[in-house]
Amino acid sequence: MISLSPVYSLLAACMVLLIGRLLTSRIGFLARYSIPDPVVGGLLFAVLVFVLTQFGGVDIQMDTEIRSVFLLIFFSCIGLTADLRLLKRGGPRLIVFLLALVPFLVLQNAVGLGLAWLLDMHPLMGLLAGSITLVGGHGTGAAYAAAFADSNNIQDVMALAMMAATIGLVMGGIVGGPVAERLIRRHQLKTPGGDVDAITPQGDGSVASTDVGHAPIDGTAASDVEVSEASRPSLDTQIFIGSLASVFVCLGVGQLLATTFSDLPVNIPSFLWCLLTGIVIRNVGPLVKVEPDDRASDIIGNIALSLFLALSMMTIDLASAMQLAGPLAFILIVQTVVCILYAAWAVFRIVRKDYEAAVISGAFLGFCLGSTATAIANMQAISRRHGPAPEAFIVVPITGAFLVDIMNVMVLTMFISLPFVGGF
Repeated sequence: MISLSPVYSLLAACMVLLIGRLLTSRIGFLARYSIPDPVVGGLLFAVLVFVLTQFGGVDIQMDTEIRSVFLLIFFSCIGLTADLRLLKRGGPRLIVFLLALVPFLVLQNAVGLGLAWLLDMHPLMGLLAGSITLVGGHGTGAAYAAAFADSNNIQDVMALAMMAATIGLVMGGIVGGPVAERLIRRHQLKTPGGDVDAITPQGDGSVASTDVGHAPIDGTAASDVEVSEASRPSLDTQIFIGSLASVFVCLGVGQLLATTFSDLPVNIPSFLWCLLTGIVIRNVGPLVKVEPDDRASDIIGNIALSLFLALSMMTIDLASAMQLAGPLAFILIVQTVVCILYAAWAVFRIVRKDYEAAVISGAFLGFCLGSTATAIANMQAISRRHGPAPEAFIVVPITGAFLVDIMNVMVLTMFISLPFVGGF
């Protein structure tokens, strides 16, 4: 048996991230569907460990104790970049889009629970194939998978979570465009026509962060954005230390709140307390002249998430996970069909039944099955062909940046607290 110390485990995780980046930059399929670097590199490492274990009799053990800290840092950074003032930019269409999104989160988890019961699986597996991984992505999926493994001793849950999130990314990228095209043709929608410049999503495949504050997603001229960026101080050590201090405040306060309120009827996980603390700091801080830099928080959060995912993927047991892959795939197929029907029949109608609504419906499939990056990629493909959709490029990134994560954990907390689910 080969046992890696914490230092060598982190070194291996960094190498996995570099290899993942190399592969995603060279293989078009991986880049097209925004498959995260840690998932690609980590899965490759897991396959290598599987081969060595099965055919070489070599067992590799890694020290992953620090993994939970990376998770708390990631969710703290989501909160620290959740500027609620951005809600004003979305206008009425943002409100109605959120009204369409919340019932879907309930529906998606209800479908997952129903199919898990039908297939005689643990109810938590139904939630895992619901909004935990499909809306939450790899980061949220890994967070809940780790909690389920600790509290319910569910085997191979991490591998299944990563598998579900990855399949969701691919499916979200495949079905979003065709559904929007069908809506445009079927309802003979008037489109602006012409080509628009692509708005580049985050290339790191991050799950929960879209830099809506610093990209020209609202139709602002590029020169105006450049002036705004030029007026901001460049990132330096002091700015990073300030943001890092805010992160550790979130960790300290979040864990204190988790301990204080551990006896509540609804058990709220530590990472949610860290997220909420970050939101308070981000939105109350400017009132007292304390405002963490979003750019530094984004970088810190992406590093933490990448290392967390890499360590999670590297330690999955592929041999055991394959036994549940079939039932999981069936649930994901049904979830995809439900998402398509909801986007076409509910979202499109609720957000005004026009061209912007069709673009938003295609984006809805992107981040309700995959990630915000997938949603933006779907919108890019549609707008290149039919013309700009400025409201869609405001509503969707703002929703995907932090609103959907907040709503998702609230809905999940409600479902996990149900007696027959048997959560935390």
